[in-house]
Amino acid sequence: MSTRIAPFGPLHVPEFLTAAKAEGWISDPWELDFLLKSFPEGCWEALHGDTVAGFITAAMHERSGWIGNLLVRKEVRGRGFGRALFERALDSLGQAGAGTVWLTASSDGEPLYRKLGFSAVDRIIRWRGKPGTLATIPSRSREYSLPSIEETDRMGWGDRRGKLVSAVAERGMVVQYADGFCMLQPTEESIQLGPWGCRRPEIAESLLTQTLAVVSPSTEVVLDTPEANHHAATLLSAQGFSSCGASALMYRGSRPDYSPERIFALASMGSSG
Repeated sequence: MSTRIAPFGPLHVPEFLTAAKAEGWISDPWELDFLLKSFPEGCWEALHGDTVAGFITAAMHERSGWIGNLLVRKEVRGRGFGRALFERALDSLGQAGAGTVWLTASSDGEPLYRKLGFSAVDRIIRWRGKPGTLATIPSRSREYSLPSIEETDRMGWGDRRGKLVSAVAERGMVVQYADGFCMLQPTEESIQLGPWGCRRPEIAESLLTQTLAVVSPSTEVVLDTPEANHHAATLLSAQGFSSCGASALMYRGSRPDYSPERIFALASMGSSG
């Protein structure tokens, strides 16, 4: 049976989302739409005859990239589809000029990525909670300055990620202070908190409190936070959040100017950083 790597197009998005849900992933349709539009040359699928055997997506920021959503169907694992998809995504990011490539890895996947030249720089902790008080998410809480938000985000990740930050701001709710910001994103089954960044950690509590004030008490809020940001863990625990999983934050290439004390929540659930 013939096999090949082909561009991942919109036709197979429903198939990907079904497979991702079966894996227990939080993967919202908007993320796939964003990735396929912003960096289509980094999104691939493996075809085994007439069947889609696996998928991978990649995001390209200004000088760095992110590999996410590597998914191979259980019945065809161990046949090299994942490796082929991963190498194709890496090649796409390299051709686009990514000096640093990021990803998050499970405990099972981390040894493989180390063999491929990736190093762990932190761990990402997933948090869940139902801390809200009100009932709806307005489209926007107040006016905000996107350039200021992008600069705060850059101070955490060491790169400008304007396309990603702008896309999240347009679809969710933004709370911004002079030295920080926090966003909420609606998803099909919960609300994602993030990105959330602060130049000064002392404003993080106020940002979090104001952001959560619009969430219904029955609605689950999910976010991913760098383990090295101890202040974030303290604030979330005080708000009733519980940690429910962890992955390794890894990179390959130029060492990033990474400042986890300024990153309180990621912008995506592993797909783009």
